[in-house]
Order: sequence, then structure tokens, then C-alpha cells
Amino acid sequence: MSGLEDRLVLLERRVQDLEHGVLAAEAASRDRVAVLDRLHRLQAALDARDWDTVRNTFTADGTGYSRTGIDAIVAQIQAHLGGCGPTQHLLGNTRVTIEGDRAWSLSSARVYHVGAGAMRGRFFECMGEYDDRWVRIEGGWRLSHREFDMRISLGDFGVLRPGPRDR
Repeated sequence: MSGLEDRLVLLERRVQDLEHGVLAAEAASRDRVAVLDRLHRLQAALDARDWDTVRNTFTADGTGYSRTGIDAIVAQIQAHLGGCGPTQHLLGNTRVTIEGDRAWSLSSARVYHVGAGAMRGRFFECMGEYDDRWVRIEGGWRLSHREFDMRISLGDFGVLRPGPRDR
């Protein structure tokens, strides 16, 4: 091969490498957005008491809220939010790492709970970090593990309680 042919081969390889890198970066970016969307929908579902969305966010054998399995996870969340008044789950400073069909997100959280019924006029607020593990399955990203590290709490934890049907 001549020097020019060698340079053309090298140039072609560099273009292919660049194209592959761009495609990989685009895929990672799409996955990051998909994980964030799923995460934000979950937080909104908690505030709306949309148990179907909560259920559809976790894998069937997922772990979270100190429970294993989707039924146990949803029951645990209902035991805390079912009899509580309005809540607001705010997330910020979320970092997402994508590794193939697995992802990890770490989010700062501030969660405010308003008392209802006998707890009217009281509140419970907590701040900490959600550590979430995700897997890609058919139909998109699902939570396989969720852990909340509560670092600050204010108010009355008794605000968190099951609803009348959950007792």
C-alpha cells in the first residue's frame, strides 16, 4: 500500500470509531432520559397514590422499602402513605449511570407528608438520598432495588400510617 492508501484506511477507521462513539453516546443519553422519566413518574405516583404505576415501576422480584417482591413493596408503601394527607416527593441532584441493561441512580430527596384525620395539623418531613438500581426488561426500565437513606427527619413520624382499607 502507498502512504496515501494507508492514510485513507486509518482515516476510515477513525470515522467508524467516531460514528460508533456517537451512536453509543446517543444510546446512553436516551437510556438516561428513560430512567429519569421512570423515576419522576414513580415519585409523582407516590404523591397521587397511583398504586398501579408504583407496581409497574418495580420488577416482580424487586426489593425496596425493606421488603422483597412487588406485592410486599406496594403494601409497605400503602402502610405509610395510605392514611397520610398530601405528600410531595421532590428529587434533585440525580446522577444516573448506565451500564448496558443495568443502571444506577442516586437522587437527593426531600419528602413532605401532611397529617390527616387524627393527625391533622401535624407533618413529617424527611431528607436523604434514594439509591436505585434499574434493569432493562421488555417494556423498558424497571426498579430492581430501592433504598432510602434518611439523613434528616422533622415532625411526627406517626403521620405515616395505613388508610382505613389498608389496616
